[in-house]
Amino acid sequence: MIPLEFFNELQKSINLFKPETALIATFIVALIADLIFRKSKNVSGVIALLGFVITGIFLCGQHDTSTAAFSKMLAIDPFAVYFKWIILISSFIVVVISFFAKELYDSHPRLGEYFSLIVGMSVGMFLLVGATNLILVYLAIETMSISSYILTGYTKEIRRASEASLKYVIFGAISSGIMIYGISILFGLTGSLNLYDINLAITQGGIGLFPLLISSMMIIAGFAYKISAVPFHFWTPDVYEGAPVSITAYLSVASKAAGFAILIRFIKITFIDSHLTLTGSWMFVGNIDWHFVIAVISVLTMTLGNLLALWQTNVKRILAYSSIAHAGYMLMGVAVMTDGGVSSVLTYFFFYLLMNLGAFFVVMLFANKIGSEEIDDYTGIGFRAPILAICLAIFLVSLTGLPPTAGFIGKMALFFAVIKSGYIWLAVVGVLNSVVSLVYYAKIFRNMFLRGVDAPREKLSFSPVSVILLLIITIPTLLFGVYFQPILDWANKSVVMLLGK
Repeated sequence: MIPLEFFNELQKSINLFKPETALIATFIVALIADLIFRKSKNVSGVIALLGFVITGIFLCGQHDTSTAAFSKMLAIDPFAVYFKWIILISSFIVVVISFFAKELYDSHPRLGEYFSLIVGMSVGMFLLVGATNLILVYLAIETMSISSYILTGYTKEIRRASEASLKYVIFGAISSGIMIYGISILFGLTGSLNLYDINLAITQGGIGLFPLLISSMMIIAGFAYKISAVPFHFWTPDVYEGAPVSITAYLSVASKAAGFAILIRFIKITFIDSHLTLTGSWMFVGNIDWHFVIAVISVLTMTLGNLLALWQTNVKRILAYSSIAHAGYMLMGVAVMTDGGVSSVLTYFFFYLLMNLGAFFVVMLFANKIGSEEIDDYTGIGFRAPILAICLAIFLVSLTGLPPTAGFIGKMALFFAVIKSGYIWLAVVGVLNSVVSLVYYAKIFRNMFLRGVDAPREKLSFSPVSVILLLIITIPTLLFGVYFQPILDWANKSVVMLLGK
């Protein structure tokens, strides 16, 4: 006979699983609607947007929740909820801007699968940010990865899209293989796949340091692949350039957010002594200096990303390498291993969502008109499309980290957290890299506003809806550069209530 406790636990877990259930239902309904309404390209997209709204309503009820579901396989806590909001907002914006993607509508008679796969990818990311069991971590990563592989090559008629998708699959398969092998080693060492039980086994001692380090690095390599950290970044430039602009934007924000969420949760739960974190500083078990390991990855990631971006002539590739560099900045907050450091990462991610999605949206709108993403073709575009050019300039200034934009607040939060923890050298490296990033962003400024000024060219016209949507993203980028306290408070609360044992 099945005990009553099982049914009570199942009922509790199902109630906690409402946001994910809403997304799964949205995925199914969007696919069915595409089969029924064959002549409509946008019906699945509209259903996806409605599904995201319903998911958001369910998510609002979980802000003060801190518990586990499905036998401690899935954490429902403010930390997970914060990243779910990042993913949900990103998914909503990406679906909306996809309605303006000329490359999608010109090459496909139907787009039902496209919008459905975005929903399916968001399901995998929702599971990943709360996963506390390594098998669920792996399944969640594969769920989001399969959808992203297909979306990357969705415009298969374009050669670079097929090439990007193939490279993405190959690198993804290698990283998944490395990660699952690391999981198997860690399971052999500790006898468990649950992160809390693994922490207990490490705390009790008797586990070899070398195999623990090797298995942990293999698992972290899988997460590093998702956040485009060096040396697992090789796929990023080609995939970002070849994928549809909307999917490039999605990968640069939502996929990266999910990767950072599971990286932080894995380190926090597995390697931290929960009895010694009252001051906000994380004390490690297992005698592995994770401060140094993550700090080295951070420095390599931001430096390589910025230096390689200097030589690029394609705007999408510039933003791709910029995305790698930003992963390096955010890893600074992870490296210091404090609640303040993680809070700064959460804060930065919210602002990064706005400025990066906005920048890619402008690139998409320009590509619709001029049919190119090369910097040379942006010559004089500031006078042909002044509103869009100014918006792009604001996003690039924010990505650089200059006032009065949200990006400045995000970087200041990161640098203050790093300096407060005593890692002044790491903050100095971050500032120097920010200066380097200004150089390649300035190339775009120069071509838009300083070149081709006298050349007679026709004005570029855009639909009022697309311009309004762009302004909706641009205004908060400036607003949060001045009024940012609510986001800081939300991020601080999400870290403080991070699920314990």
